[in-house]
Amino acid sequence: MFISRVPLNTAREGARQLITSPYRTHAAVESAFPPGSVRDGEEGRILWRLDTLPQDHSVWLYVVSPQAPDFTHIIEQAGWPMQAQWESKDYTPLLSRIAVGQQWQFRLRANPVRKARVDKGLRPKANGEGIIGTIQGHVTAEQQRNWLIARAETHGFSIMLDDNGDPSVIVSQRHRERFQRDGQTVTLATAVFDGRLTVTDADLFRHTLCHGIGRAKGFGCGLMTIAPIRKPQS
Repeated sequence: MFISRVPLNTAREGARQLITSPYRTHAAVESAFPPGSVRDGEEGRILWRLDTLPQDHSVWLYVVSPQAPDFTHIIEQAGWPMQAQWESKDYTPLLSRIAVGQQWQFRLRANPVRKARVDKGLRPKANGEGIIGTIQGHVTAEQQRNWLIARAETHGFSIMLDDNGDPSVIVSQRHRERFQRDGQTVTLATAVFDGRLTVTDADLFRHTLCHGIGRAKGFGCGLMTIAPIRKPQS
């Protein structure tokens, strides 16, 4: 597995098109791998996420993939072709060090949803006929935070608690995104989660880092990245 990041030049139209269209970014990321490349395999799948860094408002495209990418086309159309290049590293050394009890700082952009039972317009019968399941996005920050907490155990981690005993996770950048795909409008409720976690199952957590969490993975959701927890400065 590889983890990569690409700087985007927001002064360029190509970068603005990627930032505003998950569909365009999906296509651009897919084009970084030649035909026949592994896109979704046992080892992992292609995942991506756009991050805006608060300290300097720079925008980076993060990608995890089973094979090394070639982002020349993105640099040429949406980056700094004469200066900045992308960074790509072997993800295996970090993945191999994952162990139960480790604590990490994390970031995740996800599509928190629930499957709702909806009446098709008929009085439902005792056997449930007349009821269908629809996917609905969680819309409040509390719903979205609870969505992640509820899925932590099955993904190999638990959310740490802060000094007040509350889950150490902040929900931000909550958006309802709409874009065109094959002539139809796609709507996604997305949110960014920043927090601290403890690894409870090393194998499950490695799977999470390589395969993602939740739905809409092809459209910039599901990629969790981790970093050592920063100690407060004295």
